[in-house]
Amino acid sequence: MNTLSAPGRAARALVTGLAAALLLAGTVWGSDDHFPFGPFRMYAGVNGPDEPAPDPRVEGVDRTGAVVVLTERNAGVRRAEIEGQQQRYADDPALLRRLADAYARLNPAAAPLIEVRIVMRWHGITDSRPTGTHTEETLARWRA
Repeated sequence: MNTLSAPGRAARALVTGLAAALLLAGTVWGSDDHFPFGPFRMYAGVNGPDEPAPDPRVEGVDRTGAVVVLTERNAGVRRAEIEGQQQRYADDPALLRRLADAYARLNPAAAPLIEVRIVMRWHGITDSRPTGTHTEETLARWRA
C-alpha cells in the first residue's frame, strides 16, 4: 500500500478545510442559489399541524378572458423559480411582464396575455390533515 506524501496530505487537508469553510459560510449566510454550499430551504421548514399549506401558481389571462396556468412548458418558468423570487415579484409586479413575453414567444399562435398574476392557494389543514377547504390570495399582478 502506498502512503501519501507530505505535500499530498497538506493538499487534502487544505481542500477539506476549504470545503468545510464553504459549508459553514453557506449555512450561516447562504441561500438556495449557493447550493450545495448553502441551505436548500425548500426542505428546511415545515408548517404547523393547524397551519394552511401554501400552493402557489402563476396564471395569465389572455385578451379573450381565458385563464392559462403558466408552466415550464408554455412559459419557460419553473414553479420553484417563481417561489424563490416571490417577494421580488410582489415588490415589483412589472417583472411579471417577462412571463407574458416568454409565453408569447413559446406560443406564437396563442392570444397575447394581458395579465399575469401569482396566486397562492392556501389549503386548510387541521391536526396535520387536509380539511378539503382552501382560500386564494393574489400575491402579485401585472396588467398590460
